[in-house]
Amino acid sequence: METTETTATAVEAAATAELLAAVRAGRHAQVPGLLAGLDAAARKALLPRLKELRKEVRGWGWDQWSAQVEAQRALRVAGAGCQTGAAAAAAWIGARDLTGWGEHTVDGLLAVLAGREPAWLADLAQRLAERPVVAEEQYRLVHALVVRSGCPVPTNEGYLLGWTRAMTGPRLVEALRADPQTPVLVPYVLELAETPGQLAMSYGAESPAHWPAALRTLADEGVLDRAGLVDGCLSRLLRGGRPRDLRFPLALLELLGTTRQERSGRIADWLGMVADAPSPVAAYAQKVLAEQALDGGLTVAELAEMSGAVLFRTEKKLVRAQLTLLGKVLRRDPGAAAELLPVVMDAFGHEDTAIQERALALVGRYLARVDGRVREELAGAAALLSPVHRAAAVELFGAAALADDMPYVEVLPPVPEPRRLAPAAPTVAELVEELVALERRQYGSVEDFERALDGVVRHAHRDREALRAALREAFAEAYWLERADHTSNGSMGILTVLAALLGAVRPGQLDAARRRPVDAPSCAHKALTRAIDARMWEAGWLMVTTPVPFLLATPTWSTGAIDAPVLVARLREYRDAGLEPMPVDLAQALLRVRKGEASAAGAAEEAAALGTRAGARLAEWLTADESLAPTLRCLPRGVRHQSGPWWLADRLVLAVRERPVIRDEFPPVFAWLGASRTETVRGCSRYHWSGVHPLWPAVLPDDRETLAAWLLPSLAGGAEGEDRGAAWALTAVAESEGPVGPAVHLGLALGLGSRHAEDRLTAVDALLVLASRGELDPALLGARLAELVTEGTVKPNRLADAARTAAATGAYATVRAVLVELLPALLTAPKPVRGAGELVAVAAECAERCGGYGRIAGLAETAARPGSTQLVVQARRLLAALGERLGQKPEQRPEQRVDQEATQAAEISQ
Repeated sequence: METTETTATAVEAAATAELLAAVRAGRHAQVPGLLAGLDAAARKALLPRLKELRKEVRGWGWDQWSAQVEAQRALRVAGAGCQTGAAAAAAWIGARDLTGWGEHTVDGLLAVLAGREPAWLADLAQRLAERPVVAEEQYRLVHALVVRSGCPVPTNEGYLLGWTRAMTGPRLVEALRADPQTPVLVPYVLELAETPGQLAMSYGAESPAHWPAALRTLADEGVLDRAGLVDGCLSRLLRGGRPRDLRFPLALLELLGTTRQERSGRIADWLGMVADAPSPVAAYAQKVLAEQALDGGLTVAELAEMSGAVLFRTEKKLVRAQLTLLGKVLRRDPGAAAELLPVVMDAFGHEDTAIQERALALVGRYLARVDGRVREELAGAAALLSPVHRAAAVELFGAAALADDMPYVEVLPPVPEPRRLAPAAPTVAELVEELVALERRQYGSVEDFERALDGVVRHAHRDREALRAALREAFAEAYWLERADHTSNGSMGILTVLAALLGAVRPGQLDAARRRPVDAPSCAHKALTRAIDARMWEAGWLMVTTPVPFLLATPTWSTGAIDAPVLVARLREYRDAGLEPMPVDLAQALLRVRKGEASAAGAAEEAAALGTRAGARLAEWLTADESLAPTLRCLPRGVRHQSGPWWLADRLVLAVRERPVIRDEFPPVFAWLGASRTETVRGCSRYHWSGVHPLWPAVLPDDRETLAAWLLPSLAGGAEGEDRGAAWALTAVAESEGPVGPAVHLGLALGLGSRHAEDRLTAVDALLVLASRGELDPALLGARLAELVTEGTVKPNRLADAARTAAATGAYATVRAVLVELLPALLTAPKPVRGAGELVAVAAECAERCGGYGRIAGLAETAARPGSTQLVVQARRLLAALGERLGQKPEQRPEQRVDQEATQAAEISQ
């Protein structure tokens, strides 16, 4: 008896050893067969050894990556067959280190689970379905378990995504028809917030892989409930979302169609879609409602509500269609004019003057049908019309109703006032509270960052131990105190200074980092970031060696600038205390000092009288009238200077002039500003970014021309590429100090032509600020825009949107002055410039509002062309506006034009 048991034990041990060897070797296909020879007790005993092996395999290095993957596949199958509970089996199968290897293990898993009870399998299926990654990536496994157990079909997002991925290809209809889960899952798919990729793709209604067409076929066959599909589509469209996610329910709804009852019974839903949905959805809802209106299924009040929503939208196609619908309804029922005409006046303010004209004509056709109150209301709204329609409006409403004798006045925003930097937190507790808030943002604004850094330096000088104790308590478990690298690649801003203060960074590391040689940066982003890094390393080193009472480079203004008298006073305190300024701190202070202020001359004399080298350097810096801005030029398209596409970022050439003061007096981290360099292309990886970018402008707050020059590749990426947020620096450039020259205007031109609307809006704000400060050169900006538009870097439609936005704020004269310099290049171009008509339309609007500005080359020839394209129509409109002005003074002598232009320039700067 003992011999038999011993023999069985030996056999079992051998089978176990063989199984473990197969698992270790990654032979997962052999696992089900080997596992079949073990009973329940043996499997239970095997499980701890599999767990140990799993832990071992997890620690294998990258040199064993392939073997590790195979072993983990085998572990997944073996462990699933040894688990006794469904919960434990689900945890093992769905473990992160055992999943993600495709469907290689599905057959093996199903084999080792084949003998389980249906209830057990159902429990396992539901638990796996609740794991999003497993349900999607291992859909075949979960689906097979659901079928075997007969449990309810899971309807969570992961399972739905897996199902839609499985149902694809040219036999989509057959696959959906054969799957009994299809009627259950389709309604839930329609409810997903993000449409699965297979459904969002547009193959065309004739393609056998087109989901909407397949579902319509099944609805026609009765496999799917057509009414339920319509309800699902409408509900999903009403919830809104990205156009990509609405494409599928809209396409399905269009294929299914709607019955009269479905259209009339959901008027409120159609009205909601026409008001707020993306254009394709709104267009479909508008079509449905238009059919209802013409069939008498829409009340006048509902049509008025619909019209008010549509006419408020910007899409020209929708607005034109709605005006056409209103015209048809009013022809059939003129008595509805009292309710419908008041909503038509919403189109009086549309940016398209052709739409304004149609709206005014519609009002004029039925004006006799309304009473005096409505007529007065319409006359008041006529002020929104473009001046080109003023004569028609006067004829319709009378001159008295439109009387406006006020002369044109340019409206520009007030000049932004810089804010003084608030003093550092007076107590350690307040400082720590600010640092905790700043840690979450790491850098924050220039004001937040500099004020906090100033507070750390001052309190460390007063009572370093008290500050350390408070910091240790506040940041006891901060990752940057234990695991972060503060010196190898870059700093972590003020966190590096705090880490140094708390002993998490050795002084030798900080000293080596601040003295590290600096290679020529590959882009301005890295150059600006490295200047900030060097300042942090130097400040951190001071924290643990010789704390100073304050830093010289702490700004006095929110822009990062320092008043010259303040810097002189700081140098005097350093001299009296026997302190020698640190190299990076002093260099940054010099770059920040305001050289253009009235007190700069007196401050230079006081600095020279200090009798220190630092004072002499400040005096020389304040009296030197030399910008650090490199000479700027641009290679033409088609000239290869760098590999890659012909982006403007690759064609910008910045000629850096050698400046002895930078070479001899400044630390190497600032060498890029002018030390021994010849003409170099400063192309930039536009996708390189850094969380420190809010602090970049404060490196050069008194020399915005230099800052703009080095950031031009970023701005070019916003105009030519997909870069979002590229124009952020224009706000700082517009509000900073220093001269405004070619680089600022080129950067502004690129910002106005940015791909993304939010970047164009940022550029418009910068344009208006520069204009309000009297620093904008419209001729230079117009010339830059002409170059960028004609070469294709800036798209006319984007520029027109920015120009229209700027003009609408009341800056018509400013925009007019820019466009007058731009339009000749477009109108006389050898090849037609697509979208030029939109720019001419904006120019015409400006000329109608504030008067003309001389003759524009090519305008008369364009206006004389046959046809009615937008360019020709708007050219005629602009010519008429200029002709009215020029008709008063048909011929001007050169001196008269000079006087007129000087007057207009003064008008713009006010």
